[in-house]
Amino acid sequence: MKIAIAGGTGFVGQHLTKHLIDRGDEVFILTRHPNKHRNKQKITYIGWLNENLNPIAQLPPLDAIINLAGESLFGYWTKSKKDRIYQSRIKATYAIIDMIKEMKYKPAVLINASAVGYFGTSLTETFTESRKESGNDFLAEVTEAWEKTALEANTYGVRTVIARFGVILGTEGALPLMTMPFKWYVGGKIGSGEQWVSWIHITDVIGMILFSLDHPTIDQAFHMTAPSPIKNSKMAEVIAQTLHKPNWLPVPRVAIKTLLGEMSLLVESGQKVLPEKAIKSGYSFQYSHIEKALEDLLK
Repeated sequence: MKIAIAGGTGFVGQHLTKHLIDRGDEVFILTRHPNKHRNKQKITYIGWLNENLNPIAQLPPLDAIINLAGESLFGYWTKSKKDRIYQSRIKATYAIIDMIKEMKYKPAVLINASAVGYFGTSLTETFTESRKESGNDFLAEVTEAWEKTALEANTYGVRTVIARFGVILGTEGALPLMTMPFKWYVGGKIGSGEQWVSWIHITDVIGMILFSLDHPTIDQAFHMTAPSPIKNSKMAEVIAQTLHKPNWLPVPRVAIKTLLGEMSLLVESGQKVLPEKAIKSGYSFQYSHIEKALEDLLK
């Protein structure tokens, strides 16, 4: 397959590119700065999001486009940071829709990133793909607009998969930040510890993206989370056990709020999200339980 990836130089994008190449696909990475990268066997860097660049002229007919582009959520959420989080996602997705509109030969599928934050936060509810209503906080507003933009690809006959990622666990991203206090012997649950963590191992992220590429019946919202979400208190317990470190110092919510501001929403709140479509479609998780996932990543 010939596949274009926006955001291909990021955490998930790098893992995905490697797996696509290993299985024999050809990858075209859309980047603002193609000159910073050297083309490799089966990897071509294509400039985009610049009025002086014409990515369509450099791309062959594509089988798929995967959009992972967007400003990192990590960092203090000032007004300008929140604007970048929102605009980077919407702008990149609109650019992809415009590309699809102009392509003579349309890709069969667009896989567009989103997040379980679409639902807002809850201690009591369980969310599957059948739940249509979004939440009302900042992340819910961002993801709702992001998904709505991506689904415009349907207008051009392109199957569209909305990949709602949970907390992605890998040697990069959120996990190093989560484990750091434990390595300093000051680890513990955050706040009450009752908030849900809908997590997923990076291996299953890639597996589910490939699964959705290869299974034409997968479309619309597709939850990329492990089938066993856990509460923050349990996550802290398993991290401590895996690292052989104490789990004794709860972090007060007020401290998290003071340190992170509105970004504290990422760690002090959560939602219980289940991958109903993946289970019903026969996807086989490599890491269904947090103990095995952390054992793989931390040892």
